[in-house]
Amino acid sequence: MNITSTIQTTLEPAQLNRLKKQAEDLEGVFLNLLTKEMFATVKSDNGFGGGFGEETWRSMQAEQLANTMAQNGGLGIADQLLGDMIAMQEAAQKTQSRATGVYR
Repeated sequence: MNITSTIQTTLEPAQLNRLKKQAEDLEGVFLNLLTKEMFATVKSDNGFGGGFGEETWRSMQAEQLANTMAQNGGLGIADQLLGDMIAMQEAAQKTQSRATGVYR
């Protein structure tokens, strides 16, 4: 689901895209933690030899997998966060507008 096409907002497209990227990045961090834990349970006697090289490779693989998952919809955490982030950004803009006397 693409939440940016269904939500009504007064934010500019650039602001909306920035918030979407931040929400996806946060979901990526969460998924990275999950995938690292998943790979930690895999036995190292699988033919890769173990050691420092395998640990480095697994870490990079987990990070890349998590980022790809987040960019392609992930678990939906980014979409849920985005609605709240938009609401908070709009509230901050309204507060700032009242303080400066400039209304949108």
